[in-house]
Amino acid sequence: MYISINNELLSESDANISVSDLSVQRGFGIFDFLKTINNQPVFLHDYLNRFFNSVKEMNMQPCFTKNELSDAIFALIDKNNIPDSGIKIILTGGFSEDGYTMAKPNLIIIQTPLNIIDNLKKPIKLVSYNHQRQLPQVKTIDYLQAIRLQGFVKESKADDLLYHSNGLVRECPRANVFMVTDTEIITAKTEILGGITRSKVLKMNIDGYKIMERDFQLTDIYNAKEVFITSSTKNVWPVSEIDGKEIGSATHKIAKQINDKLLQLIQADQKTAVEY
Repeated sequence: MYISINNELLSESDANISVSDLSVQRGFGIFDFLKTINNQPVFLHDYLNRFFNSVKEMNMQPCFTKNELSDAIFALIDKNNIPDSGIKIILTGGFSEDGYTMAKPNLIIIQTPLNIIDNLKKPIKLVSYNHQRQLPQVKTIDYLQAIRLQGFVKESKADDLLYHSNGLVRECPRANVFMVTDTEIITAKTEILGGITRSKVLKMNIDGYKIMERDFQLTDIYNAKEVFITSSTKNVWPVSEIDGKEIGSATHKIAKQINDKLLQLIQADQKTAVEY
């Protein structure tokens, strides 16, 4: 398997980065993650736009354009030939002489096999935790809480965390969350990362429902008709329990409907990419 570092394709054993990099010294860096199906990136332009928004928010100065980054991604895809995969794009703070000041960023692109699973057959269980991510609009490499709390999640007999800020629902560490009421499909509006899959759901039309961004409380989500999460790898994944409380209907009718629409969007994106 090959890894791209500053647009150079290296074997995994030869792909190294100096310990002087700010990603090592201070945990400073950003990343984004997308998937490929049949060697075609899904919603590539959306992910590149979000990546460069993170670059801007972090005051980083990359030495490449969106087109050049796209070319580097496709070069890695061609080299590895892993049809269904995850692509992680990392931009570090660079090799810092004093271990604190930003330098020329290092661009790392990693590709790994991705197993496509049927999330609808096994709903996820969440456990809530009072935590507000720093710089939530930026996809940074800081996952300290999520990793630190893995034992807590396991002890709670859950599958993942649901962050809230003093009762206001935010997001999961690697996914956005939606709740369904009698007439609305709602996702948190503030202090969250704008997921690409989330953005696709917000533009959908579901008969009898209004899809919207609005902040809501944990007490609201406990009483929801349905809850589901969205992400690049998980698509739409129903939630069966939060904090040990059963959530809504076991049929997950709305989640299934939205997942079907999302799969149609992915297929249309793949077809457009191939034709292009």
